[in-house]
Amino acid sequence: MNDKREIRAWYFYDWANSAFSTTVVTVFLGPYLTAITKAAADANGFVHPLGIKVGAGSFFPYMVSLSVLLQVVLLPVLGAIADYSHLKKQMLTLFAYIGAFATMCMYFLQGSNYLLGGLLFLISNLSFGASIVFYNAFLPEIASADRRDAVSAMGFAIGYLGGGLLLALNLVLFSRAESFGLDTSMAVRISLVSAGVWWAIFTLIPIRMLKAREARRQLPAGERYATIGFKQLRSTLSKLPTFPQTLLFLIAYLLYNDGIQTVIALSSQFGQEELKLSISTLTAVILMVQFIAFFGATIFGRISQYVGTKNAIFGSLIIWTGVVIYTYGVLKAGDTIGFFAVGAAIAVVLGGSQALSRSLFSQMIPRGQEAEYFSLYEISERGTSWLGPLLFGLSLQFTGSYRIAILSLIVFFIAGMFVLTRVNAAQAIREAGNEVPAHI
Repeated sequence: MNDKREIRAWYFYDWANSAFSTTVVTVFLGPYLTAITKAAADANGFVHPLGIKVGAGSFFPYMVSLSVLLQVVLLPVLGAIADYSHLKKQMLTLFAYIGAFATMCMYFLQGSNYLLGGLLFLISNLSFGASIVFYNAFLPEIASADRRDAVSAMGFAIGYLGGGLLLALNLVLFSRAESFGLDTSMAVRISLVSAGVWWAIFTLIPIRMLKAREARRQLPAGERYATIGFKQLRSTLSKLPTFPQTLLFLIAYLLYNDGIQTVIALSSQFGQEELKLSISTLTAVILMVQFIAFFGATIFGRISQYVGTKNAIFGSLIIWTGVVIYTYGVLKAGDTIGFFAVGAAIAVVLGGSQALSRSLFSQMIPRGQEAEYFSLYEISERGTSWLGPLLFGLSLQFTGSYRIAILSLIVFFIAGMFVLTRVNAAQAIREAGNEVPAHI
């Protein structure tokens, strides 16, 4: 524990996969897939995947929701298999590369083939979520309780730098596409495939350095990992009520993180469709967010040492709520400066709210079941929430207003803060059998 080389290697998986979060989920795929879906839509603006009537503008939010519904079913079982078999590292490798190669295949997304885009996104986002489960499960093994806030925060910070660096390169490519002899579509497709390549290459570092601390457990005669996974999961879920404060924190996190992840995943679509901003402006804002978020994550890691981890999280959620209200009531079409200001406010709290939540949760779970509990945690992690995009998509489809759709997300922040006030963090840590650190 606290091996500097292993911790640095662990950081690099955030550096690797953040390219998918920024280039694919946050910036390029939403607007690009929406444009492709509109090209395939009927005269009334609807597409009909599997015979289901879907508004073209709502297709991508629905795909985000569907990908997470699949995770709700699969990730807890995968986490249970990882804990039982002690194959966290191998499963991290498998799903990282499935996701990376699915992302590379987005190069072939063009014309009106929106179904291909939806399928590749489902595979890549599902794999992304699965790999993060195993990545997060290493945190309690590599960092002691007193260092966990700092290590978790630095992991997010390094991820923002990695995702921001690739996004900067893609911004140059997109803004100068004509000088490279490329049209806009080709520039976006190259940007998408670059995220998959980046993800695949830098994943080699944690694969090389992370340690498997327990030998692989052999299956009993007549058993399979799938059946063992369901049995292990059933056992874990049956015991979850015996950790009531951990369960309460998980509920709070699932609520407020749905709001956070929906803002991240759909901000580009809102900026393009409602504010009429160019994709180069949207990319520049997201790029700015990545680099400011590096400092925000490290600052919140230090703030937690003074006010406590839970209070620092709560403060970040107040700022998130203010951002949603400002976006609904103040931002106007073409307000580039205002959109940059919103991006800067988000950047300050983005890394802090996520990194401290991960660190606090890691102390509330019993040893030996990290992957199982982080699979429940991951259901609403980053760009994988489902309630938020679903509410956003329904609000948009039934009202036709992006502003009402974005305002609807305030429900998740307010509800999350309310539940968070009911969490006794010290009690949760003791219930899980862990030592309570000085600052929680």
